[in-house]
Parts: sequence; structure tokens; C-alpha cells
Amino acid sequence: MTVTAVPSPTEHPGYSEILPREPMSAGIARRLVRTALAAWNLEDLTVDATLVITELVSNAADHGRFPHIRVLVSRPAEDRIRLAVVDRSKALPMMRTDSNGDQIRGRGLLLVDALTERWGTELYPWGKRVWGEMRAESHG
Repeated sequence: MTVTAVPSPTEHPGYSEILPREPMSAGIARRLVRTALAAWNLEDLTVDATLVITELVSNAADHGRFPHIRVLVSRPAEDRIRLAVVDRSKALPMMRTDSNGDQIRGRGLLLVDALTERWGTELYPWGKRVWGEMRAESHG
């Protein structure tokens, strides 16, 4: 696993990794999130943050176009983390709110919405970044 540390405005390095666009990459993404949160002494966010990154990776695996995705974990403010997945598809994520009990999949963004303070999509000419931000109760 090659992790790239990138500068951030909070003086805490961000973490970035290119992974295969497949569901099994969610495990590596969760490990990256746990590593970042441990480095930042924010382990209280681990359970929710690993659920969020799992859903973001799963969406990219299902809807991305190229064979790789980029997972990013950053700390844009002292009391905030940002989890993001970049893929080469410009298709916007859709939050499913239907109540069809037969649909097992397709509701991951509801979980992202519930567990993050805010989330969104940034479009680029070649694809998009889907992200969610979480606020830390305590930070170090």
C-alpha cells in the first residue's frame, strides 16, 4: 500500500491512495481512514468514517468508468475531516429515497447523508469527486 501525504491548511497531512475500482478496495480505504484518524488522534470518528468511505468506494466501484479510483482523507479544519473518492465518471450520485423493500442496494448515500455533517460532489472535465465531511467532537 503506497500512501501519499499531501499538505493541508491545518498542518495535518492528508492521505491519498489510488485503488482498483472494485468493491474489495473498500477494505484498503477503511485502513487508510483508520490510519489517518489514529495519526490525528480522532479515533472517535472511526466507526462512522469507515462506513462513509465504504459507501463512497462502493458507489465509485458501481458507477465509475476507468479501472482506478482515488481515495482521499483530509483535515480541512482542526475540527473537521473530509473523506472523498474521485472517479472518472461525470454521472452525479443519486440519493435513493424510495421505499421499495426489494431493493437491497442503492441507499448508500442515505447513510452518507446521515453520518456526515455535509456532503457533495465536485465535477471536473474528466470526472468527479464525491465527498463527506464530519466534525470531530474532540481534536488533538
